[in-house]
Amino acid sequence: MTTNNRIALSSDHAAIELRQAVAAHVASLGWEVVDIGPTSLESTHYPKHGAAAAQLVASGDCRLGIVLCGTGQGIMMAANKIKGIRCGVCSETFSAKMIRQHNNANMLSIGARVVGEGLALEIAEAFVSTEFEGGRHATRVDMIDALEN
Repeated sequence: MTTNNRIALSSDHAAIELRQAVAAHVASLGWEVVDIGPTSLESTHYPKHGAAAAQLVASGDCRLGIVLCGTGQGIMMAANKIKGIRCGVCSETFSAKMIRQHNNANMLSIGARVVGEGLALEIAEAFVSTEFEGGRHATRVDMIDALEN
Protein backbone atom coordinates (compact mmCIF):
# COMPACT_ATOMS: atom_id res chain seq x y z
CA MET A 1 0.00 0.00 0.00
CA THR A 2 1.29 3.39 -0.91
CA THR A 3 1.00 6.33 1.46
CA ASN A 4 1.87 9.12 -0.96
CA ASN A 5 -0.57 11.95 -1.55
CA ARG A 6 -0.63 11.56 -5.34
CA ILE A 7 -3.88 10.99 -7.20
CA ALA A 8 -4.25 9.98 -10.85
CA LEU A 9 -7.03 11.58 -12.90
CA SER A 10 -8.15 10.70 -16.39
CA SER A 11 -11.23 10.79 -18.57
CA ASP A 12 -12.46 10.47 -22.09
CA HIS A 13 -13.52 13.40 -24.26
CA ALA A 14 -16.99 13.56 -22.65
CA ALA A 15 -15.61 14.53 -19.25
CA ILE A 16 -12.63 16.82 -19.87
CA GLU A 17 -14.13 19.94 -18.29
CA LEU A 18 -15.45 18.08 -15.26
CA ARG A 19 -12.13 16.25 -14.82
CA GLN A 20 -10.28 19.57 -14.81
CA ALA A 21 -12.67 20.98 -12.19
CA VAL A 22 -12.26 17.85 -10.04
CA ALA A 23 -8.47 18.05 -10.43
CA ALA A 24 -8.40 21.66 -9.24
CA HIS A 25 -10.65 20.85 -6.27
CA VAL A 26 -8.64 17.81 -5.21
CA ALA A 27 -5.43 19.83 -5.50
CA SER A 28 -6.95 22.47 -3.21
CA LEU A 29 -7.41 19.69 -0.64
CA GLY A 30 -3.66 19.02 -0.62
CA TRP A 31 -3.38 16.24 -3.18
CA GLU A 32 -0.72 16.16 -5.87
CA VAL A 33 -2.74 15.63 -9.03
CA VAL A 34 -1.33 13.54 -11.87
CA ASP A 35 -3.73 14.45 -14.69
CA ILE A 36 -3.12 12.16 -17.65
CA GLY A 37 -6.41 12.75 -19.42
CA PRO A 38 -6.89 14.17 -22.90
CA THR A 39 -7.27 17.90 -23.53
CA SER A 40 -8.87 17.70 -26.98
CA LEU A 41 -12.61 17.28 -27.44
CA GLU A 42 -11.86 14.85 -30.28
CA SER A 43 -13.49 11.49 -29.62
CA THR A 44 -11.28 9.12 -27.69
CA HIS A 45 -11.63 5.66 -26.16
CA TYR A 46 -12.35 5.48 -22.43
CA PRO A 47 -10.80 2.01 -21.88
CA LYS A 48 -7.27 3.28 -22.53
CA HIS A 49 -7.76 6.24 -20.19
CA GLY A 50 -9.25 4.12 -17.40
CA ALA A 51 -6.47 1.56 -17.69
CA ALA A 52 -3.72 4.18 -17.76
CA ALA A 53 -4.92 5.80 -14.53
CA ALA A 54 -5.43 2.39 -12.92
CA GLN A 55 -1.87 1.37 -13.79
CA LEU A 56 -0.55 4.43 -11.93
CA VAL A 57 -2.55 3.40 -8.87
CA ALA A 58 -1.72 -0.32 -9.10
CA SER A 59 2.01 0.45 -9.42
CA GLY A 60 1.96 2.58 -6.27
CA ASP A 61 2.94 5.73 -8.16
CA CYS A 62 -0.42 7.20 -7.05
CA ARG A 63 -2.34 6.29 -3.91
CA LEU A 64 -5.78 6.91 -5.41
CA GLY A 65 -7.37 7.60 -8.78
CA ILE A 66 -10.44 9.30 -10.18
CA VAL A 67 -11.70 8.55 -13.68
CA LEU A 68 -14.61 10.06 -15.59
CA CYS A 69 -16.58 9.38 -18.74
CA GLY A 70 -20.15 10.04 -19.82
CA THR A 71 -21.77 7.64 -17.34
CA GLY A 72 -18.70 6.60 -15.35
CA GLN A 73 -19.53 2.97 -16.07
CA GLY A 74 -17.29 2.11 -19.03
CA ILE A 75 -14.15 3.75 -17.68
CA MET A 76 -14.78 2.04 -14.31
CA MET A 77 -15.02 -1.35 -16.01
CA ALA A 78 -11.70 -0.74 -17.77
CA ALA A 79 -9.99 0.39 -14.56
CA ASN A 80 -11.21 -2.70 -12.71
CA LYS A 81 -9.47 -4.95 -15.26
CA ILE A 82 -6.12 -3.87 -13.81
CA LYS A 83 -4.99 -6.19 -11.02
CA GLY A 84 -5.20 -4.55 -7.61
CA ILE A 85 -7.81 -1.97 -8.56
CA ARG A 86 -11.12 -1.56 -6.75
CA CYS A 87 -13.03 1.18 -8.55
CA GLY A 88 -16.65 2.15 -7.99
CA VAL A 89 -19.01 4.53 -9.78
CA CYS A 90 -20.65 7.05 -7.46
CA SER A 91 -23.32 9.64 -8.10
CA GLU A 92 -23.69 10.75 -4.48
CA THR A 93 -21.43 11.24 -1.48
CA PHE A 94 -22.65 8.40 0.73
CA SER A 95 -21.46 5.74 -1.71
CA ALA A 96 -18.17 7.59 -2.24
CA LYS A 97 -17.51 7.41 1.50
CA MET A 98 -18.61 3.78 1.77
CA ILE A 99 -16.46 2.48 -1.08
CA ARG A 100 -13.43 3.90 0.76
CA GLN A 101 -14.53 3.05 4.30
CA HIS A 102 -15.81 -0.50 3.71
CA ASN A 103 -14.37 -1.62 0.36
CA ASN A 104 -10.98 0.10 0.45
CA ALA A 105 -11.63 1.36 -3.09
CA ASN A 106 -8.54 2.94 -4.55
CA MET A 107 -10.35 4.49 -7.50
CA LEU A 108 -13.54 6.45 -8.01
CA SER A 109 -15.49 6.84 -11.23
CA ILE A 110 -17.89 9.69 -11.95
CA GLY A 111 -20.32 10.13 -14.85
CA ALA A 112 -20.03 13.60 -16.36
CA ARG A 113 -23.45 13.24 -17.98
CA VAL A 114 -24.96 12.01 -14.71
CA VAL A 115 -23.91 14.55 -12.08
CA GLY A 116 -23.26 18.27 -12.20
CA GLU A 117 -20.00 19.93 -11.27
CA GLY A 118 -20.96 20.89 -7.71
CA LEU A 119 -22.02 17.37 -6.80
CA ALA A 120 -18.98 15.86 -8.56
CA LEU A 121 -16.69 17.99 -6.39
CA GLU A 122 -18.51 16.86 -3.25
CA ILE A 123 -18.26 13.21 -4.34
CA ALA A 124 -14.52 13.53 -5.04
CA GLU A 125 -13.94 15.24 -1.69
CA ALA A 126 -15.89 12.55 0.17
CA PHE A 127 -13.80 9.88 -1.57
CA VAL A 128 -10.36 11.39 -0.90
CA SER A 129 -11.13 12.40 2.68
CA THR A 130 -12.40 9.01 3.86
CA GLU A 131 -10.08 6.28 5.13
CA PHE A 132 -10.52 2.51 5.10
CA GLU A 133 -11.95 1.20 8.39
CA GLY A 134 -10.25 -2.18 8.23
CA GLY A 135 -11.47 -4.74 10.77
CA ARG A 136 -14.19 -7.03 9.44
CA HIS A 137 -14.06 -5.12 6.15
CA ALA A 138 -10.43 -6.16 5.60
CA THR A 139 -11.47 -9.81 5.44
CA ARG A 140 -14.02 -8.98 2.75
CA VAL A 141 -11.56 -6.90 0.74
CA ASP A 142 -9.10 -9.80 0.95
CA MET A 143 -11.84 -12.05 -0.42
CA ILE A 144 -12.38 -9.66 -3.34
CA ASP A 145 -8.65 -9.52 -4.02
CA ALA A 146 -8.47 -13.32 -4.00
CA LEU A 147 -10.87 -13.40 -6.94
CA GLU A 148 -8.14 -11.91 -9.15
CA ASN A 149 -6.22 -14.64 -10.93
